[in-house]
Amino acid sequence: MTPAHFTFSSAFILGLTGLAFHRTHLLSALLCLEGMMLSLFIALSLWTLQLDATAFSPSPMLLLAFSACEASAGLALLVATARTHGTDRLQSLNLLQC
Repeated sequence: MTPAHFTFSSAFILGLTGLAFHRTHLLSALLCLEGMMLSLFIALSLWTLQLDATAFSPSPMLLLAFSACEASAGLALLVATARTHGTDRLQSLNLLQC
């Protein structure tokens, strides 16, 4: 395992554990998701550069576009939750109630 591969794998695992264990606020969950997407983007970009294949070159940009859409949807949910409930704490949200 190369040091770059180990670094991006550990960054992804660190974001995943942060998402799994520190779920008190919606903003912290969104930040963990963004960290995971950033590590995937950099790993996919380096993989594309190492292969020297032009067929895989749009893949990192497509991942970045999906990540931006995910971030905007997450921030819209954060604003809507903060307006309706007054907080972004996940324990105060009842997901079964409309």
